[in-house]
Amino acid sequence: MKWFVLGFVMLAVNGEAQTVTNIAGGGGDSMFFKSDGSLWGMGINVYGQLGDGTFSGVNTPEQIMASNVTSVALGYAHSLFLKNDSSLWAVGFGYFGELGDGTYNTNNYPYATNQPEEIVTSGVIAVATGVRHSLFLKSNGSLWAMGDNENGQLGDGTFNNTNQPEQIVVSGVMAIAAGYGHSLFLKNDGSLWAMGENDYGQLGDITHAYTNRPEQIVASGVIAIAAGYYHSLFLKNDGSLWAMGDNEYGQLGEGNINKTNRPNQIVASGVTAIATLGNHSLFLKNDGSLWAMGYNFYGQLGDGTFNNVNRPEQIVTNGVTAIAAGGDHSLYLNSNGILWGMGRNDSGQLGDGTFNNVNLPEMIVPPPIPVISIQPQPLTVTNGNTASFAVTATGSPLLAYQWQFNGTNLNVATNTTLSLQNAFEANAGIYSVIITNFYGSVTSNPAMLTVLPLGIAAPTMLTNGQFQFSFDTANGVNYAVQYSTNLTQWLPFVTLGGIGVPFTLIDPNTAGSQQRFYRIILSPQ
Repeated sequence: MKWFVLGFVMLAVNGEAQTVTNIAGGGGDSMFFKSDGSLWGMGINVYGQLGDGTFSGVNTPEQIMASNVTSVALGYAHSLFLKNDSSLWAVGFGYFGELGDGTYNTNNYPYATNQPEEIVTSGVIAVATGVRHSLFLKSNGSLWAMGDNENGQLGDGTFNNTNQPEQIVVSGVMAIAAGYGHSLFLKNDGSLWAMGENDYGQLGDITHAYTNRPEQIVASGVIAIAAGYYHSLFLKNDGSLWAMGDNEYGQLGEGNINKTNRPNQIVASGVTAIATLGNHSLFLKNDGSLWAMGYNFYGQLGDGTFNNVNRPEQIVTNGVTAIAAGGDHSLYLNSNGILWGMGRNDSGQLGDGTFNNVNLPEMIVPPPIPVISIQPQPLTVTNGNTASFAVTATGSPLLAYQWQFNGTNLNVATNTTLSLQNAFEANAGIYSVIITNFYGSVTSNPAMLTVLPLGIAAPTMLTNGQFQFSFDTANGVNYAVQYSTNLTQWLPFVTLGGIGVPFTLIDPNTAGSQQRFYRIILSPQ
């Protein structure tokens, strides 16, 4: 009988708040980090493996921890968390000692804990989970293991389970991976080592014999490793991809379904990242393309079919920056920090709000469109004065602004502020701004501009019969005063520049004359 197992690849990309930075896939669950440092999860939670304090699964992402977690590894029913103080925490199923907490959780179903518990206080730099065993790496290069050891996968020279971490290798280890019943590790000299189950040749030692002690498989040149149910992948420093073990579904990508107990080259060059977990394999090329092969019953390859594939096929042509394989689902991250997924979803592990399997990549985490933190505010100004609107927004990448007046775009109005130097009554109306980034756009609340008529004091007649009146002025505005005796023909009287204070005008020509009418025309200086 074949079980679910899990593995993960974690890579960082540049981004701002709310973009996804790291991803991990489990047997029936998934987790990801956002760039604000928060950890989110979705999927099966029967054994509390999400670490949210419940045993209830979710089909949309929920926040697991707000901060301080730097990496995770998800097994079939347990999870490991590494915090920024280099402490190791574990949660979920612990029947085989895989949590490393000194117990086997055998007393009460579900034999698990739903609250993360601290296992190692400091010094841990990497974690990996198999179906029922766990590995971690310390900063001094030592390899530690705990949990199920039926197949010798812990590499301690026995076949006895252990519920506490035990040191397997003293120093020199730089990467780790765990499959169903086998383990891989990479030393800093580029050598690949393996131990545990070998029925399908997954150790790559040209035998099918189990081993309970680490044995060297490749002497040098290896830079990355990944372990599936019963097969193994590794990447060499020349960009070549190699594979060995079970190939029932074509997961080795050799063009056949024959298992092999020796490493075979699958891709000659250009590979930058690898991921596997169950019976399918993923890899990433240096052009940002995503490739897949193997089991596809649930659509986990993302090629639009449910057919197994025994040769690598291109799924995404470019822009992929990180990959992760779950038991029967796949995740990837693109250069814009958007999370995509495909495959099995009966436990909600894709996080799309459904329980439907999908055979094409779908966007899981909505893209971070701009967010307006300070909206434009309504304004009231006097005719001829300056009116200024402003907006504050966050988002990534660069934001573009377009101000509108009564729903129509304004020319040369593409900044965070909009300033009308001389607001006239014709400028009164509704102003708003559309803010756009790569992911979409958002429109601000409407802000009403009210322009009050020019303040004019009622004319008065002086003792000499001349008329006097006052009106407000604003800096940067010209005031052309005109007069008429019939409201039809208007003649210039005086033009002056506004200075921001009321101006008093005396008309010396009105003494003893007929009635006169005045009007004031405003224009920018």
